[in-house]
This record gives sequence, structure tokens and C-alpha cells, in this order.
Amino acid sequence: MLHILFFLSLILTSIHVLAQDFCVANLEGVQTPSGFACKMESEVTPDDFVFSGLGIEGNTSNIVEAAVTTAFVEQYPGVNGLGISAARLDFAPGGVVPMHTHPAATELLYVVHGRITAGFISSSSNAVYLKTLRRGDIMVFPRGLLHFQINAGKRPALAIASFNSPIPGLQILESALFANDLPSALVEKTTFLDYAQVKKLKALLGGTG
Repeated sequence: MLHILFFLSLILTSIHVLAQDFCVANLEGVQTPSGFACKMESEVTPDDFVFSGLGIEGNTSNIVEAAVTTAFVEQYPGVNGLGISAARLDFAPGGVVPMHTHPAATELLYVVHGRITAGFISSSSNAVYLKTLRRGDIMVFPRGLLHFQINAGKRPALAIASFNSPIPGLQILESALFANDLPSALVEKTTFLDYAQVKKLKALLGGTG
């Protein structure tokens, strides 16, 4: 009898969740793998469903000469639970978004202007899928695979990325290897890089060890 009541309760709870129009993130709460808890509906405002940051050019005066402006759940709480988010990618000439992965999302890239060389590497055979994109082109990067984007032109480039998760996650390969306190000797051993090169990259990216 108890297990029947449990399943009925589970079904009713699921119906209640599905019946909700939205679940605006309570960013002051705890983030879980399934997202943030919902704000009380009385606390929800139109601003929760609007993000204006993608209309602002990013600052590309940095080591990679590129800028990524995210519209993830932390900036755009209305996307909580909706399976969608976005980002703006600005590239100065020579700019690059280094090799990285989004553990929780597939990415769709749309080139607004400029030329962008983009590619990803398959996990099964290390096959490389590489293409130079132009205005109006789109390219998809499957979830969790290493990928990158580089400005292939002599002028600034702009792209908009969309993701099928409000929290796509981000791990930049270079930061994971050289921007932490993993001992340089271990990095050398596991990457086959020269020890001096490891130390140089750690110094460049702020790592220690």
C-alpha cells in the first residue's frame, strides 16, 4: 500500500512540475545538477526573462584577443529548466577561443560577421572536423567534445552561440593543465611536454607547482 501511495505521489509531483509554465532561478539558493530552485511566482518580474548583454561588444584586450559574454542561468534566470542558453563571441584579428568543452551541452554557433575557423575532435577516433565559417554560417559542436574557434580574417569577427542547457559548463583545456597547482612534473609526465615549457605556460596562465 505504501509503495502505491509513493508512486501516486511521484506521478502527481511530476504532473505538477510539468504543468508549471516556467521556473525562474532563485540564484540565492543552491545549484543542483537539475538546476536552481524556483523563485516564488510573486517575486518573478519581466526582467527575469530579458538579458541585454549580448548587444554589448566584449573586451578583446586580453591574452586570447577574444571575449565571451554568457547568457547562462546566472545572468538570465528565466532560462532555468528550459534547456537553452546563449553567448556572444567577439574576436579581434587573430583572436581565439582556445580548445574547450561544454560537459552539459551541445553548442550551435552562428557567424554574424567575419570569418571564423572552427573545429572539434571526436572522442572515438580523434577525427578532426574543421571548417572556415563565413557570415550566416552555422556549425554544431556535439556535447562534451573538445572544440575551438579562431578569427580567420583580418577584421573583427562576431558570433552568437546557443546551448541546449541553461548551465552548459565550461572547461578550457589550457586552464585545466596550466592554471592550477597540479605539480609541473606531473603535467610534464602526463602531457609529454618539456618541463621548461610547462613552467612557462604555468607562469603565463597563473598556475603554480
